Amino acid sequence: MIAKQLISEVIPPLRLSDDGQKALNWMEIFRITHLPIVDGHQYLGLISDKAIYDLNLIEKKMDDCRENLVRPHVHTNQHIYEVASLMSELKLSLVPVLDLKHNYQGVISVMDLSRTFADLVAVHEPGGIIVLELTPLDYSLSQIAQIVEGNDAKILSMYTYREDDSKELLITLKINQVDLSPIIQTFVRYDYSIRSVFMDEAILNNMYDDRFNQLLKYMNI
Repeated sequence: MIAKQLISEVIPPLRLSDDGQKALNWMEIFRITHLPIVDGHQYLGLISDKAIYDLNLIEKKMDDCRENLVRPHVHTNQHIYEVASLMSELKLSLVPVLDLKHNYQGVISVMDLSRTFADLVAVHEPGGIIVLELTPLDYSLSQIAQIVEGNDAKILSMYTYREDDSKELLITLKINQVDLSPIIQTFVRYDYSIRSVFMDEAILNNMYDDRFNQLLKYMNI
């Protein structure tokens, strides 16, 4: 997914004739802390609520605030990960989008971005979640997928991350089944370390009870 597919349909830019109070009013309405300023199709920069308050720009026209603007932006063909990286790095509530000729196209808000990421990781799809913990050398996407698909399931989304000061990878899998018991058992059989599981508690408790009963049966032999 690229930037031009994420542009907001509701957040307008400020014009040079708008003042700081109008900017603050719009920021409150759209629940953002930045707004772009444009002159025709030319993007001039972002104004923040902090700058308006700190520099007493409430009654100033945007034409008089040019020196207080910052100019972060992305282009229409940039990937959603690049958009997220810029917004996170600069702590922006939105980022302007320019076309390849540097004409202003609109903005992507942090809310637009969060909703899109929710769809990308299949938040709204029914299923369960397994978090695996393993070393980078043991990471094999093909084997993980084979284990899941070998139990007649599909991976809806997957992402990896590493906690601070840790050499282990955490692999989060969203799977299209609520009962993950067979998949969990297969991962254990292949010596995978399972950090956590998120699924229906009743099913999870039944799985643990079954394991406990199997252990008791083994010990009685």
